[in-house]
Amino acid sequence: MDRRSFLRNSALAAAGLSLTGLPGCSPSAPKSYRVGGTARMQLSWAPYELQLRHTFTVATYSRTTTPDVQVRIDYDGFTGYGEASMPPYLGQTVESVCAFLEKVDLGRFSDPFQLEDILSYVDSLSPGDTAAKAAVDIALHDLVGKLLGQPWFRLWGLDPAKAPDTTFTIGIDTADVVREKTRECAGRFNILKVKVGLENDEEMIRTIREVTDLPLAVDANQGWTDREKALDEIHWLAEQGVVMVEQPMPKERLDDNAWITERSPLPIFADESIQRLADIPAIKGAYTGINIKLMKCTGMREAWKMLTYARAEGMRVMVGCMTETSCAVSAAAQLSPAVDFADLDGNLLISNDRFTGVTVEGGRLVLPDRPGIGLLPL
Repeated sequence: MDRRSFLRNSALAAAGLSLTGLPGCSPSAPKSYRVGGTARMQLSWAPYELQLRHTFTVATYSRTTTPDVQVRIDYDGFTGYGEASMPPYLGQTVESVCAFLEKVDLGRFSDPFQLEDILSYVDSLSPGDTAAKAAVDIALHDLVGKLLGQPWFRLWGLDPAKAPDTTFTIGIDTADVVREKTRECAGRFNILKVKVGLENDEEMIRTIREVTDLPLAVDANQGWTDREKALDEIHWLAEQGVVMVEQPMPKERLDDNAWITERSPLPIFADESIQRLADIPAIKGAYTGINIKLMKCTGMREAWKMLTYARAEGMRVMVGCMTETSCAVSAAAQLSPAVDFADLDGNLLISNDRFTGVTVEGGRLVLPDRPGIGLLPL
């Protein structure tokens, strides 16, 4: 079977998959647009609820599911896949994503290769809706990569052998559950990520250290409020084998975060403080680096610009994710050979993935040598 036939058959098989609906948004009928000749682009979407393997707790909330919308763009026998994942702090909903997608008119464009024009138009439709925009962006990148017959890491000129280890996240929980989660993953990963920001931070770290001596990254999710105490904790964390810290204090307290960064023995990365490209100048000097997430920044197009700009400013770069299927995680992974840290475990935290894509072997990200973002529907 040739590549074109294989991809067409994969698209038809995926079309038969049943998606779990959520209230307020039904699966769409494809929105069909003529593009040149007789080819048409068809945009369609459906709600999908991600089921977490364990209760996920951070400093500000706990959850067992994540709302999601699966998106596809079909064109001339090829299918591009995308998704919008919506953890609570993004302030977006299944209903808002579907309402945004209803506005998207791909019929304005004659060529799916017009990525800049198409995605600039999509971005102009509202001031927010970043996850919905990311879904369209990912699907369009996947489609264009398939039309070109190349993965995006190659189109960006990146060496997949340079893809880093990914962290695996241990959420805030009781000591017994933390031990269990750590044992489950300690032999599969080379670095773990620990959620902190509550009163039991040191207990969390000590409990993990009962099980493994792997390097740790910590994410406070804005949970620390006293900068002196936060700095003391960071010094203690460095002694425990922690190698980096994300978002120690609330994002609006830029001066306090800058004060910590100046004195910290560990690199400090902005997460909630950084959403999009335009945010980088305001935080320069307040953090060592930035964490780029497709759901926050509107997708692969903006993520690549953020990475390039941050590097030009001498900042370090991390690529992260939400709880997502292998669709969005594989899209983010296309950037990974160019970053310092990767936190791309969102697909590993759910029990109902719809795709296979990027994998983890010996703790390291392995990018599939397939066109687009490298997906195969399950």
